Amino acid sequence: MSASHIPNLNTLRRGGGRGRFRSRGGGQPGDAGHGSHGAKDRVVQGTDNDASVSRLSAVNLGYLDDVFAPALTPPGMEVRRLPIINRGTYVRTTAIDRLVTRFLSAHPSHPKKQIISLGAGTDSRIFRLLSSPSYDASNLVYHEIDFSVNTSAKVKLIRAAPLLQRVLSHNSGDVEISPTNDALHSPSYHLHPLDLRSLHTSPALPGLDPTLPTLLLSECCLIYLTPGEASSVVRHFTETIFPAATPVGLVLYEPIRPDDAFGRTMVANLATRGIQLQTLQEYASLEAQRRRLRELGLDRGQAAADVDFIWERWVSEREKERVAGLEMLDEMEEWRLLARHYCVAWGWRDTQDGVFEGWREMEGQEE
Repeated sequence: MSASHIPNLNTLRRGGGRGRFRSRGGGQPGDAGHGSHGAKDRVVQGTDNDASVSRLSAVNLGYLDDVFAPALTPPGMEVRRLPIINRGTYVRTTAIDRLVTRFLSAHPSHPKKQIISLGAGTDSRIFRLLSSPSYDASNLVYHEIDFSVNTSAKVKLIRAAPLLQRVLSHNSGDVEISPTNDALHSPSYHLHPLDLRSLHTSPALPGLDPTLPTLLLSECCLIYLTPGEASSVVRHFTETIFPAATPVGLVLYEPIRPDDAFGRTMVANLATRGIQLQTLQEYASLEAQRRRLRELGLDRGQAAADVDFIWERWVSEREKERVAGLEMLDEMEEWRLLARHYCVAWGWRDTQDGVFEGWREMEGQEE
């Protein structure tokens, strides 16, 4: 299930090493992408290309520094997005990066940590983390879960890119790819082909460690499930896979406020493309997102902020000047409207170890 561009501020467009790679047995069963949910799943699966195009647009224009974006964008899909879309991609990416950094750098008595990215698609975060001098790859276990059509596409891109292969083999040693070419496993990185709706009936995910402090990421993934399905996925991690003593956090990036004029237009436009945001009404506000996190058992802390607030309060004046100088952004009111309809929400449970204490300093927003 893709971390799609569609609720990712991209509804508007401009114009039309030491280890080795080897095959191994068996991918993860349970990918129902072409089963009972059929056409709707294929719409969701297809959104990842748009996400990678938007990321590459922001990188090419200097908003983001990501040398891996070109290798993770399918050939022939380079498109320059509108300025408000590029700025939205910048804010979303840097905000989530900041939360990830706070998690990974906190509490040296727990140096090894785990990240599980739901619906990751062609996201580049794993490669950026493994190549960063700020992190020790031996202390990171990174999982991505997505439909097999998307994981196989990512495996194909990795096979075609020596840069990606070098990062994985240098930091993770041997990299094993399944005979079906839709699963990848290494000591630091695991790519799982799996429909999240079948998570509770699937075998244990290879490489998943229930004892490690763990961060769950959902960038416009759970929103495609029904509210019940989305809650079931998170609870499977927080109640079944991870014991109560394991610190767990969740970061969500989702649209909000569907009931004003802009929100209704946004939902209607997405519907014309077959996109249904199934949890949007249930979690339509920042307060609803915070309540959701509490009800999911992340009771140590919850916060949320829309993209406009994050731009204004999290980004330094110097950085704002740099970003503003990259390209002319005339439609300031349109930017604010768009940015106020997407949010980042984060919540956590923790023991006395304080693995997520760094998140308390991240400023949230009241309604």
